[in-house]
Parts: sequence; C-alpha cells; structure tokens
Amino acid sequence: MADYAVKKIDEMDAALFGSFKRARAELGVESFGMQVIDLPPSFDGYPSHDHTHDDQEEVFVALRGSGELEVDGERMPLDNEHIARVGPLAKRKVWSGPEGIRVLILGGTPGQVYSPPAVSEIGGPDPKVPGRP
Repeated sequence: MADYAVKKIDEMDAALFGSFKRARAELGVESFGMQVIDLPPSFDGYPSHDHTHDDQEEVFVALRGSGELEVDGERMPLDNEHIARVGPLAKRKVWSGPEGIRVLILGGTPGQVYSPPAVSEIGGPDPKVPGRP
C-alpha cells in the first residue's frame, strides 16, 4: 500500500452544507486535525469559539480569497500574505471578505495524542443537517 494520499478538495466528504471539508480523514492524517473551510462572500456565521474543552491550538492559512481572523475581539488580516496561530484559551472567529475565503485549519494539542472529533470523520455527524449520521 502506498504511504501517501492526494485528493481534490471539492470532492472531499463535507459537513455544514458542504463548507467543512473533512481533509484530515480524506488524507488519512492521524497525528493532528486538518480541515478546509469554504465561506461565502461577506459571511459572518462562522462560530466564535475557543478550545478550552480540548486544549487544542490552531493554525489558520488562507488558500483562496481573503478575510479576517478575529481573536479575543481583535481582527487581523487572513489572506495569502498572513498566517495565524491561536492558542486554546483565545476566542476565534473567521470573517470572509467580499470574494469569500477558503481556509486550511490545522490543530493539535501540545504534548497530547490527537483524538479526532466525530464531525471530522468521513460520513460523520453533521451538526447542521438533522438526521445525518
């Protein structure tokens, strides 16, 4: 068996109306979290959240488009010239710009074995689609 995987992002299993691509599971990554999020133009519905429940830190990389990353109330650019790391205690929220944004989000817990949440598994539960397993 080959020890690599290549997948087209737009063909990956997804949740949240197709905006949350399950990239980690699609590529077989086991040591850290990795999702691709597609947000439409000027979208403000990305949830503000922290990771105090699992101590996970995250890195945000814009793959396409632009927007802003809000961390603890402060907004900073999120585009092809900026990359951001957010620790577990900080509240974070992604705001898409006028052309929308595709963001690669990497996450893990320092010093811990990664345990993927069910929503990141292929065919996993979809919090926005009732009845999806």
